[in-house]
Amino acid sequence: MGGTANNRMWVLDVGLLALRLAAGGLLLFHGVHKVLHGVGPIAGMLTAHHLPGFLAYGTYVGEVVAPALVLVGVLTRPAAAVVAFNMVVAIGLAYGGKLASLTAQGGWVAELPALYLLAAVALICTGPGRLSVSRGKGKWA
Repeated sequence: MGGTANNRMWVLDVGLLALRLAAGGLLLFHGVHKVLHGVGPIAGMLTAHHLPGFLAYGTYVGEVVAPALVLVGVLTRPAAAVVAFNMVVAIGLAYGGKLASLTAQGGWVAELPALYLLAAVALICTGPGRLSVSRGKGKWA
């Protein structure tokens, strides 16, 4: 792809904005659902794995606070790390013994949390870009 360096940076920044909107914005819907309906099912999964049910409240950090920070581009790298950790835990709890399974439609059973996980990893590596509140500046951008 040709063009000036500034044009290439603009395209990169738009791509990072799209990634933040997808990863932060869409995961935030899951978090809002948990705010409205509680984390009881998550607590149940935790206790089934012999973990304390109160850890389910960490879902609010991983699916509300961190995605909101990713969405606007503030503390993006640490927030994306929280999202990534949250997705690893979600995959382990919900799909641990079924990771090699496919859905009835032929998709991977853990494809949605894996997509959030990989998007978060990409944002840890890249930061938010200039089209963010932090403008991509600072070591925690």
